[in-house]
Parts: sequence; structure tokens; C-alpha cells
Amino acid sequence: MKPKIDKLMSTSRPFLTDGGFETWLFFVEGFDAPEFAANMLLDDPAARAKMREYQNRFLGMAAAADTGYVLDTNTWRGCVSWAEVLGMTQGEFLQLTVDAIDLAREISEDWDGQVDPVLINGVIGPAGDGYDATNAPDQDKSEQLHRPQIDVFADKGVDMVSAITMTNVPEAIGIVRGAAKRGLPVVVSYTVETNGRLPTGDTLAEAIERTDAATDNAPLYYMINCAHPDHFHDLTGSGEDWLRRLGGIRANASRLSHAELDAAETLDDGDPDEFGHLHLSIYDQMPNLRVIGGCCGTDDRHVRCVSQHIHRKSAA
Repeated sequence: MKPKIDKLMSTSRPFLTDGGFETWLFFVEGFDAPEFAANMLLDDPAARAKMREYQNRFLGMAAAADTGYVLDTNTWRGCVSWAEVLGMTQGEFLQLTVDAIDLAREISEDWDGQVDPVLINGVIGPAGDGYDATNAPDQDKSEQLHRPQIDVFADKGVDMVSAITMTNVPEAIGIVRGAAKRGLPVVVSYTVETNGRLPTGDTLAEAIERTDAATDNAPLYYMINCAHPDHFHDLTGSGEDWLRRLGGIRANASRLSHAELDAAETLDDGDPDEFGHLHLSIYDQMPNLRVIGGCCGTDDRHVRCVSQHIHRKSAA
């Protein structure tokens, strides 16, 4: 493995990553883009300045906590399936991924010598709806749809890629296979409903076991994202063997369901202090926790509270 990946996989002091970038950019900062596609704002100087400011807040936390940082590219809405919907050619759309990687690298370079390491993480979002798996592609179609963006990530030399808010197993398998063919370290982050199951009804254990079986255990680790800690606390407390494959948590600030969040016109940012405290028991239950951050409704306040609780405990 690459040295940065080695550090990530051997850490006893979880790396930080950011919070709910899109919800922060749109609900808090007031920017707007179709289909929640924040990558469409990469050519807006004001938005780019905010993107840089946003990541710098979290990198400052990583420096203070003396830990590494997983720096996500602004590419969640980057699968070529969205190009036509957003009125762009495939080539124009993939250029946004190039631009996002370049911005992430510029931000990373500003923290040379202050945060070690900073990993550039190529974010891969769903080909369709991030909450609904009804029209999700099968694994072959998934690999075909996601491969163009994966190729950009590989050609640009990112440190790793992560499939974020995966609602179903076949799409995740396709992404993992595409990344493996390009030699990219890959992470899969599944989202669960309020009952702790994927939108397809699969348990998280089933999803991880099926993905591993279909890809020869290719993912570095798995994550949970886009769910409140209450929605998966019982899972992480089960003590089952599959938990050793779970390496990251990026929870929502809100206890609302995905359907309720989708219909919400205002941001539910929950309670940052409570959010941080809830992660303490999760930390105790996850023997191989590598990365902590946030998802919808969270920002630097929430992740700072998580870091204060977990990094204080890991130091002790």
C-alpha cells in the first residue's frame, strides 16, 4: 500500500474528515445548484472561496488533534449519468471532477507540514437518487456508469476513492470492481434507514458480506453515512465479526428519516454537543475505526465535538 494509506489503516487515532458539505453550502451559505450538484459551482469564485474556507476549518481541527485528514473532492454528484440531466456533455461534466481534484490538492498543499497525512479522496456518489434504490443499476451497469469518473480519479493520482451514500449492494460492487481495475484503494459507505437497514431492506452485515464476497474483500473498509447515530447504534453494539470491516462513521445531525429530510425546507442541525457525545459509545464498539466526520446537517461544530470526545479518549 501507499504510505498514506498505511498510516490510515494502522491508526489508533482516527483521522478526521468534513461534515455535510452540500447541506452546509446550500442551506447555511445560501448557494443553489440543480439536483444538489455542488460540483456545478466549481466555476463560481465566491463558491470556491467558501469551499476552501470550509475545508480549512476541518483541517485546522485535524492539526489541533494531531491526526490525519481525508479531504473529499466535491464530486458526489459526479457520475456521468447526471451529465445530460444537468445540461452538459460527458466531457464537460468530467472536467468538473478534474477541477474538484485540483482544488482539493491546492487546499492540501496549504497544510503541508501541519497535517500529516492529508489524503485526497475521490468521492463517488450514486448514479441515481441518494435515498431511493428503486432504479439503481446492476453491478455491470454500475461499473460502466462509474468507470469514466474512476478513470479521472486514477489519472489524476488521488490517494483513494470512496463510494458515498450507497443505497444498494450491486451499485457498490460495480464501483469497487471499477476502482480495483485501476489500482485505486476504495472504500464503500452504505446509508441506512431509521431501522438500521439499507433502503433495499438488506442489513448492513449482509451488504458488507455480499460486497466482500463479490470483490474478494477489495474495499479497504466500510463506512456508515447519512443516518443519525440512533439509527445504527444497536448495529455497532452487536459485537459481531463483520464490525471489524467497519472503519468509518459520517452521521447525520438529524433523527429524521430520509423521506422527511428529502421533504424538509429548512435544515435540522440537531445538537452538536449531543452529537459528539453519542459518538463515544460508537467509538468503544468499533475496534477498527479509521475515520470520523459528519453528513447531512453537520458542519465544523458537530465534527469538533466528535473530535474532542474521541481524540481525548484515544489519547487517554
